[in-house]
Amino acid sequence: MSKFKRSTSKTGAGKINTASLPDIVFMLLFFFMTVTVMKEVDLKIQVTVPEATQGKNLEKKSLASFIYIGKPLPNLQATFGSEPKIQLNDAFKEVDDIQDFIAQERETLDESDQAKMLVSLKIDQSTRMQIVTEVKLALRRANALKIMYANRNVDQIRRLD
Repeated sequence: MSKFKRSTSKTGAGKINTASLPDIVFMLLFFFMTVTVMKEVDLKIQVTVPEATQGKNLEKKSLASFIYIGKPLPNLQATFGSEPKIQLNDAFKEVDDIQDFIAQERETLDESDQAKMLVSLKIDQSTRMQIVTEVKLALRRANALKIMYANRNVDQIRRLD
């Protein structure tokens, strides 16, 4: 019979191969870079969209440009007043600036998607129609004819209660 030799040297635990560690780190980095969505706009106005009985969800949000109309937040009312303001991206603008805004938004889209561009108006329910009409006329001058109004669906609100 043969005898098995036991190793008398105490080597400890084996070493871990770290050659693939950078690959794993970069895979995780790319995963989080592609999945993470950054907040696009900081709202500086109060917007409570009106209720609606029917509505349609926005299919491709990347084709939409958002215009916000409402009263400035309470901490900004000392500077900007309490009258409804127009917010384009992160700044308050005037009606005359809408055409430039639409032109810039069109340039960011591909040529094939420029005709499909949609403007979503998020308007506070207490805003007077005069400013809304002025915005719509400016959009017409900018040839942005596809307009969508943001709303709260009454059926969804009832389900939440």
